[in-house]
Amino acid sequence: MCGEIKEECGCACEDEREEFKEMIGYTLSGYGIGLALGAVLDFLGMPLNAVGNWLVRTFSGEGESIFEGIFAIKKKIQGKAMSLAQAYGWGKFFGMALPWIIDFTSRLLGVDVLGVQAFYIPYFYALSDQMGASVSGFMYFAKKEGNVSGGFKAYIKNPVMIAGLFVLAIVPAGLLGVRLLGFKPDTQIYSAVETIAANLCWIPPLIGIILIKKEKPEDDKN
Repeated sequence: MCGEIKEECGCACEDEREEFKEMIGYTLSGYGIGLALGAVLDFLGMPLNAVGNWLVRTFSGEGESIFEGIFAIKKKIQGKAMSLAQAYGWGKFFGMALPWIIDFTSRLLGVDVLGVQAFYIPYFYALSDQMGASVSGFMYFAKKEGNVSGGFKAYIKNPVMIAGLFVLAIVPAGLLGVRLLGFKPDTQIYSAVETIAANLCWIPPLIGIILIKKEKPEDDKN
């Protein structure tokens, strides 16, 4: 049965379940660092400091990407066979620089980063790594299936990948709606909270864990 899930869902049984658990832990660590850093900067009277805001949003939205890059490198050094979780980690790591460019360019162009029109900034901080993970996941399936067509079919049947695409689609609407209602990230803590709320990158790995858990419930009894 586990073999069937491995073919259909890209899950490598218990080893991959543990890898997905690691990834969720990294996300929570990023949340904690972002909130703590935001609180310190606000206390120091730097609620709108641009460099501080970059750091707060990076850890709140992408802190896990740093750890997941280390995770992927560690697995590579250990000679582990490529898994969906590892491909996911590599994609998140390489996708994390995009929001830095977008944020810097927006400020350079005079965009009000606290206004409604700048809702896209926390979106990219929270989910650019998810975009990278989605691309990397597709490449993983294409390589596994031996061709792009087969990889695409496997990709769209995979709950982890579909969950990632769903997250990418719904988050911008939520961010725009909240800002239209009057929310302004005018403190570092608010920036951290906004980015954390948008950072739903823990959902796809959780889906992977649940799928494997359903197939191997006996593991939880031991």
